Amino acid sequence: MIRDITIGQYYPGDSWIHKLDPRVKILGTLLYIVSLFLVKDFLGFGIALAFLALCIAVSKVPLSFMLKGLKPIFLIILFTFLINMFLTSGKVLVQLGPFSITEEGLYKAVFMAFRLVLLIIGSSLLTLATKPISLTDGMEKLLSPFEKLGLPAHELAMMMTIALRFIPTLLEETDKIMKAQMARGADFESGNLFRRAKSLIPLLVPLFISAFRIAQDLAMAMEARCYRGGAGRTRMTAMRLQGKDAAATVILLLFLAVILVQPHILPAF
Repeated sequence: MIRDITIGQYYPGDSWIHKLDPRVKILGTLLYIVSLFLVKDFLGFGIALAFLALCIAVSKVPLSFMLKGLKPIFLIILFTFLINMFLTSGKVLVQLGPFSITEEGLYKAVFMAFRLVLLIIGSSLLTLATKPISLTDGMEKLLSPFEKLGLPAHELAMMMTIALRFIPTLLEETDKIMKAQMARGADFESGNLFRRAKSLIPLLVPLFISAFRIAQDLAMAMEARCYRGGAGRTRMTAMRLQGKDAAATVILLLFLAVILVQPHILPAF
């Protein structure tokens, strides 16, 4: 389960999406997330799914690798599905004691679950197809206009990227601690959901100690290399928008236009 989490991981590749400017990919991901909240019917989700499938195919990231990232949050998706199904009033289809499944509730449950799945897969494609250092540079460039308002663009981008970068590291550390405790007789897999959750509590103390140790090592490494923030720093590779970035921007805008126009020209279902 721990190794199934793909958030923050980078999948090496040489695809067209890997080569795009990180600023375009960040803005494209934000536009895609916004489009998912503008969709009002399943036809719009079909368009969003087709666009996402095209991006995954172009990125050459294995679909199985991306779907693996849904396993750790399956309970969240299931909880969202059940809450919307049982707590939405409307035409009753099935009565289960004090709870009832309505036609509107079933529609909304499937709708919200579908939106959540597309949101997670679409967001994970950004980190899978972008190197952490490129992600930092892209965030900093996008936030740099707000420096005049006092926003520390470089520091904020650095913190966000470090957080994403060390998610896989902490997950690997958690896996090591779990295996070490299982070798000493700990049981993390038997029992009901609450018992399994309670058995994870002993992991927290060694995991926090490991996280603080990693943070201290990183701070010492940055100080040893005379890191003093982004002021006056140069980059080995300067970011410049190219033709492929302009083409990707046009495709993204066309996709967003289709999402906005679709409810007015095609019937919902």
